[in-house]
Amino acid sequence: MVTFKLPLSMLLLFLLLNIFVCSSEVLYIPVTKDASTLEYIIEVGQRTPLIPIKLLINLGGRSLWVDCDKGYKSSTYKPAVCNSTQCTFAKSHACGDCIFKPQLQPGCSNNTCYIWGENPLINSFHDRAEIAEDVLAIGSTPGVRVTWPRFIFSCLLDQDMMRQFANGVTGVAGFGRVSPVSIPNQLALDSRFTKKFGICLSSSTQSRGVIFIGSGPYYVYNPKKIDISNDIIYTKLIANTRGGFVTSEEYYIQVSSIRIAGQDVPLNKTLLSINKKNGVAGTRISTATPFTILHTTIYDAFKTAFIKALPKNVTIVEPPMKQFGLCFSSKNIKSTNVGPDVPVIDFVLHKPSAFWRIYGTNSVVQVSKDVMCLAFVGQDQTWEPSIVIGGHQMEENLLVFDLVGRNIGFSSSLKLQQASCSKYDNTILG
Repeated sequence: MVTFKLPLSMLLLFLLLNIFVCSSEVLYIPVTKDASTLEYIIEVGQRTPLIPIKLLINLGGRSLWVDCDKGYKSSTYKPAVCNSTQCTFAKSHACGDCIFKPQLQPGCSNNTCYIWGENPLINSFHDRAEIAEDVLAIGSTPGVRVTWPRFIFSCLLDQDMMRQFANGVTGVAGFGRVSPVSIPNQLALDSRFTKKFGICLSSSTQSRGVIFIGSGPYYVYNPKKIDISNDIIYTKLIANTRGGFVTSEEYYIQVSSIRIAGQDVPLNKTLLSINKKNGVAGTRISTATPFTILHTTIYDAFKTAFIKALPKNVTIVEPPMKQFGLCFSSKNIKSTNVGPDVPVIDFVLHKPSAFWRIYGTNSVVQVSKDVMCLAFVGQDQTWEPSIVIGGHQMEENLLVFDLVGRNIGFSSSLKLQQASCSKYDNTILG
């Protein structure tokens, strides 16, 4: 076991000077897709003695937070003291005493400080997530588990914040872009890693995908060892500060248009940019959303264009599930190495030649033996992003988040390379 212990003075030095250290190592964190909820989950070891903790991945989360209401026991738990270095480092918004429990416990300490905790599944926030430190074992480099003895996280006592979690999940793994206590920003304090990470979600609930922490290379096998970070289209990461603390950690990109089968979908282009007054509209990326959500007016035009581009011998059928607005018979749909042979979808980014191509394996879902549905959801997004890119569209693709360069990179389907997100370095522990 290898441990890394950085004094708090060094943590502040990294924060204030924003030191970026080039790294030759990558941390691998396995990701599981839950079969019943389609949520993406990581498992870490926490506390003394170490116990396994399952966490929901939230790209826009400020911190790693856990449920401390039900028997949090650890000899190394240390709540932050109000106005301490830890509170300053975590950018706490308030201090206070224990008021929810008859006696002190983890998550309910006196003279401590708080940050916001969030549950993206129910779009709910809690303002009394207690800042604390404890041992954390997270991911591994080839053959070596990585352990932090004083990882800053937050403790929550509100059971309402646990709603809709998959079975066994007791917290959230926050990968927010600017919070100093988000997982990627904290891990980058170890000079072996950087403020860059890649997400490669498996389409299977039986085999795990992976999050890569560090600059790369990101290796998978096909069966040869290949670096999947080589063929990436990058676009600018957009900060949405107009939406306040709700959107400040989220990852937005500019989608300038959508093409289906090479043809532009007629869209209200004003919906594709973030509203500078209130922060709504634009395009956000979310691992907490199973299928990409489109503003109703975008979805209607998208659906019409997709139907028009389908082969003429494909029959439209009544959707067997309320979730999807377009379903069709799969009897005359051929199979390819990138899934069903349906119209190709391009999300065009900052220029016409920069686009993220979505093939059948990511654009449709088989819901019964002879029926498949367009795996996009239309709903009223008047006060939300116009497009929320969901997990199904990201599966078996690599997305790279460069927090220093403020870029987001997209591969296309790894199936084009006969590769898979589940076939990462087999020497990795866990």
